[in-house]
Amino acid sequence: MPKQRYTTEEIIHKLREADVLIGQGRTVADASKQIGITDKTYFRWRKTHGGLRIDQAKRLRDLEAENARLKKAVAELTVDKIILKEVAEGKF
Repeated sequence: MPKQRYTTEEIIHKLREADVLIGQGRTVADASKQIGITDKTYFRWRKTHGGLRIDQAKRLRDLEAENARLKKAVAELTVDKIILKEVAEGKF
């Protein structure tokens, strides 16, 4: 069976489903099985996504994309600065 990738929103939804099932008295293993994941995956997801709301997850994803864009811009400007410095020193 191939691995299935879940989006952050799907993970948050599945964690909420599991919380409801656990609140109804089921064990973590039973709740994990019912939502279609292993209990190891449940605990890993709780560690990384526990307590997040869907709007917070979307905002986090947007901020990560913005951060990557800014890092790329800084790297390009650094290369330009180095080239201009070498030209000014007469190395080319």
